[in-house]
Amino acid sequence: MRVARRDDDFHARTRDTATTMRDKLARVGRQTETAMAGRGMNIGEASAACGVSAKMIRYYESVSLIRPAGRTAAGYRRYDDADIRTLRFLKRARGLGFSVEQMRDLLALWRDESRSKAEVRELALSHAEALEAKAREINEITRALRDLARRCQSNDADGCAIIDELAATSRQVMA
Repeated sequence: MRVARRDDDFHARTRDTATTMRDKLARVGRQTETAMAGRGMNIGEASAACGVSAKMIRYYESVSLIRPAGRTAAGYRRYDDADIRTLRFLKRARGLGFSVEQMRDLLALWRDESRSKAEVRELALSHAEALEAKAREINEITRALRDLARRCQSNDADGCAIIDELAATSRQVMA
């Protein structure tokens, strides 16, 4: 009985969370439509519409990944629909781990309607290979740390394999 009640509570909370998220998405959609109705969006509205923080939007502008925003008479940034599409593109590219320079290349390819699919594919495959190499490196480091931790399990004062390894490495560097 108690387990069933917890399951019911869990399912109710899950439904409430899904409803809340759906409501938030709908609200962001309405905010985007309202903001875009002839006047564009300020940076906060743009951030909500594309899921990129205001700080990151300013950064993308400073490194010329997005064009300089239009300004109001009071100097506030204004973003139009094209800016929002570009920011969403950048968010997805960043989520896939592309660097700023790679995102710059991807943006150029996205905007070039005569682009070669092979060029886009090559950029993606090159990035995938770099990520795989980084993953192998991280796995090697993880294995080394687990091995050191395994060798340093007791609490006796005879030394610690982890500290001994780090100290040995630092002595080699200094020599």
